[in-house]
Amino acid sequence: MNEKLKAYEEKMTKTMANLDGELGAIRAGRANPNVLNRIMVDYYGTPTPIQQVANVSVPEARMIQIQPWDKSMIKAITKAIQTSDLGINPNNDGSVIRLVFPELTEERRKELVKDVKKKGEAAKVAIRNIRRDGNDSLKKLKGTEVSEDEIKDMEDDLQKMTDKFVKEVDKAVEVKSKEVMTV
Repeated sequence: MNEKLKAYEEKMTKTMANLDGELGAIRAGRANPNVLNRIMVDYYGTPTPIQQVANVSVPEARMIQIQPWDKSMIKAITKAIQTSDLGINPNNDGSVIRLVFPELTEERRKELVKDVKKKGEAAKVAIRNIRRDGNDSLKKLKGTEVSEDEIKDMEDDLQKMTDKFVKEVDKAVEVKSKEVMTV
């Protein structure tokens, strides 16, 4: 692959990684510890991810268990979860915090699938914008030491790369949609 196209492939790969992260945060029927990734807890004055101050496990399909290494963190973790957009009230027994995820209704599942598809569309738009930027920079090469045939080949390679990443986005969206709709 041409060096000029490497940067665009990296940008598309980052877009894909970003989509994977966003889809991981959408909760399906099962409890997924990734929903806690964005929640920060105040650890001695420093915002810290929950996973760095506690042991996070999934003992049952619809429950996440958070066991802080320092018992004094229970209140801070509980507060961080309550103020987040998770929409789940944490239960704690003084040593362990439990998040019980309610069964998703059919209506809520359909809303989540719409959200998944919206995120997929946004990723595709980002990939196409990267392609457009690439094509613009290739057009600027006309009249330089790069031949028109080479420019055309690079444009074709860029299009193939775009098609490959768009297919990956579609596949990721399909897999996540299926996961969300599975009861």
